[in-house]
Amino acid sequence: MTKQRIVAIIGGTGLQEFTGDGVASGTVGGRVTPYGETSSEIVRSQLSDLSCVFLARHGNPHTIAPHKVNYRANIWALKQLGVSDIIAVNAVGGINPAMPAASLVLPDQLIDYSHSREQSFFDGESNPLQHIDFTHPFSASLRSQLLAAAKAVNLPVHDAGVYGVTQGPRLETAAEIKRMAQDGCDVVGMTAMPEAALAREFAINYASLCLVVNPAAGCSEQLITMDDIHKVIAQGMGQVRGLLSQALPVIISDPLN
Repeated sequence: MTKQRIVAIIGGTGLQEFTGDGVASGTVGGRVTPYGETSSEIVRSQLSDLSCVFLARHGNPHTIAPHKVNYRANIWALKQLGVSDIIAVNAVGGINPAMPAASLVLPDQLIDYSHSREQSFFDGESNPLQHIDFTHPFSASLRSQLLAAAKAVNLPVHDAGVYGVTQGPRLETAAEIKRMAQDGCDVVGMTAMPEAALAREFAINYASLCLVVNPAAGCSEQLITMDDIHKVIAQGMGQVRGLLSQALPVIISDPLN
């Protein structure tokens, strides 16, 4: 017997709400977990006769810094709702010149430069110590479905890339970005870890849909301004919403064995 997938969207900067082609239909579950409170209420959204759940990573309104997000509470709460797949939306800086501002990227690898975050459910304290295979941090099948949806609506998306995860909330120095470029990073953001690893520990398919909102430090002669970033977010998140609305019915309808 097959079960229907339950898909969660974790919205990042610029995506504090998601209603698909319908309307939000109320909160599901509670915010309190064994690991503290989730970043926001988890909201069910309708897409025609299908539904998904949505969680605002930085809260709604946007108030929680990247290094202060309670990643364990967020992923634990989604697991308790039976979530099988997570699409994480991330605003990032572009390091690779082929990925300028307003580009959409589906990374296939990451390098973690963050620190001092609660990284695991299996830490030998709250749960017995376990090790997970994290060779490929993002779900290949979920990435493929998102890429197919992008092609269906003629939306250009980079189908690979290395996401460098920094601590934040400050942006990086030019020297740090130079080092990250030498390491092979294509984009830089602050929230893919430990989120991706925690999802893997709970066997939840996880993919990151990145919107490049600015050239990373030193990659442009111009200084990075928040006004420029907000302009790209305002335009780009419309494309993100359109892509998600196209992809979700296909993903949700894919049988879960």
